[in-house]
Amino acid sequence: MDVISISLLIAAIGAAVVFGAGGFFVGNFYRKKSTENTIGSAHQEANRILDEANKSAEAAKKEAILQGKEDVQKLRESAERDLNDRRREVQRQERRMVQKEETLDRKIENLEKKEETLSRKIQKADDRLQEVDALKADQMAALQTISGFTAEQAKTYLLQKLEDELTHEKAAKILEVEQHTQDEADNMAREIIAQAIQRCAADHAAEATISVVQLPNDEMKGRIIGREGRNIRAIETLTGVDLIIDDTPEAITISSFEPVRREIARVALEKLVADGRIHPTRIEEMIEKARREVEATIKQEGERAVIEVGIHGLHPELVKLIGRLRYRTSYGQNVLNHSIEVAHLCGIMASELGIDPVSARRAGLLHDIGKALDHEVEGSHVAIGVEVARKYKESEAILHAMEAHHGDVEPKTVLACIVQAADAISAARPGARRENLENYIKRLEKLEETASSFDGVAGCYAIQAGREIRVMVNPEIIDDDKMVLLARDICKKIESDLVYPGQIKVNMVRESRAVDYAK
Repeated sequence: MDVISISLLIAAIGAAVVFGAGGFFVGNFYRKKSTENTIGSAHQEANRILDEANKSAEAAKKEAILQGKEDVQKLRESAERDLNDRRREVQRQERRMVQKEETLDRKIENLEKKEETLSRKIQKADDRLQEVDALKADQMAALQTISGFTAEQAKTYLLQKLEDELTHEKAAKILEVEQHTQDEADNMAREIIAQAIQRCAADHAAEATISVVQLPNDEMKGRIIGREGRNIRAIETLTGVDLIIDDTPEAITISSFEPVRREIARVALEKLVADGRIHPTRIEEMIEKARREVEATIKQEGERAVIEVGIHGLHPELVKLIGRLRYRTSYGQNVLNHSIEVAHLCGIMASELGIDPVSARRAGLLHDIGKALDHEVEGSHVAIGVEVARKYKESEAILHAMEAHHGDVEPKTVLACIVQAADAISAARPGARRENLENYIKRLEKLEETASSFDGVAGCYAIQAGREIRVMVNPEIIDDDKMVLLARDICKKIESDLVYPGQIKVNMVRESRAVDYAK
């Protein structure tokens, strides 16, 4: 490239720069002018908008002020109406209060008038009362003069008369209630007991304190005695019984008050007689074998009694104790048979009365369980039996029936009364028990002595084996009404002081005789 071309290029570039700068300045001038025009238009528009806004705000303000004045006016009118209503209500209340005050004043005035009238009447009544007291005093003096009684004497006479009348009414009422209750109770008791006895008819033979062992010949007596009596001594020592060898042909008597020992001795002797070999060693073996057999028999008897009565769930030790009752007697009556009979009677009576017969039979069978242990443990058979039954988890109802069957505690349940009645039926029926003559006479004498201890009793006699007592009273001391009360007092004393089977009838006899002679 030559110099001319370069010069032209530079000139062209310079011209382009000049024209570019000129265009820039011209454009910038026009843009500035256009912007100033736009800003001026915006200011004018803004001023116009502000004017319109001020005008609108002013109009809204005036409208709000007018609306507020209208609301205030409405509120003022409403408040005035409420105030007028309350003012009228207050005026009505004031008028009512004034009326009430006027009414109350009238009532107070009337009350004062009535009080004044009442005071005058009371004064008149006091005056009349004084007149009545004076008249009463005059009449009392006249009555005392006519009757010859002072006021205290007359009062005593009237009180005595009233007491006699009350005694008569009380005795009559007691007789009526007792008779009605007794009739109903007797009828029901007779029916229940009769059914129970008919359905449980048991025969008992009186138990004895001796056993007899039959021998094949009289020569056997010598062998049982042994050389110098060593065999008989061994038997008596090991069994605790007495052997009675007398002139009774072909028999030996075993005597003991302990039935279990007597039974062991009887079984051992029968085995020795059957075996024929009788010497101390053999005797010891046979007695031990007999003791095991008797223990097995006791268990079997207990199980038989439980099955016969129809109860279950008894502790095995209680079953064994029941079996031991087979070898216990009470006044000659076998205790196991007695307990079984009482259990059956309890079950029958419980069924008639609508209570659980199983519990009744259970209580009846266990009521004398203490007699199986009373020779080993201190205390009455009732207390021992209750403790044993409690030990083997019997129920409180059964324990209470056992405890109350002899009246040691007051029976509180029907079950206890049933057991008590069944025990009395089984023990008191003819032939069930025997009583020695001395105890029988003492019981009758004690019964007569108890009845004779009351004032007004002229004599008394126990009859029907002590089941009835006839009391003769002095007719001058005991009248018909007091006789009823005296019979009740005698019954209570007999119940508290004496022990007796069944019940005792107290028969009161009062007789007034007038004797005169025609001459």
